[in-house]
Amino acid sequence: MTKKAILMIAAALAAVSGAAWAQRDPAYAAARAAGEVGEQPDGYLGVVGGGNAQLRALVSNINIQRKAAYTQKAQASGATVEQLAFTSGCNLIAQTKPGEKYRTPDGSWETRGAGAPVRDSRCV
Repeated sequence: MTKKAILMIAAALAAVSGAAWAQRDPAYAAARAAGEVGEQPDGYLGVVGGGNAQLRALVSNINIQRKAAYTQKAQASGATVEQLAFTSGCNLIAQTKPGEKYRTPDGSWETRGAGAPVRDSRCV
């Protein structure tokens, strides 16, 4: 599987996945808008700070759905789950809007400003 093919699959997955989860669960949209959750370079959603049990359960559920989607796409494409998850993470961070949280490559949480987010140098 070529890197270009992996990127195309992951981009499609990220675009559908992020939008679908945000529309399905108002609690997710509210937590994202409040800066309580954010996108991570590994393709999974993270809790900013400790969060409460309900928020951690929400994030865990979304991440289970993401892993299932990454696994399905990986099996169909010949890529690894980790490759698809990482590429999706790159795309999901790029798709954040100003005011939303994301994790930088050094592990710190940042709030997206008007400019481009800081992403892993391997992101295309």
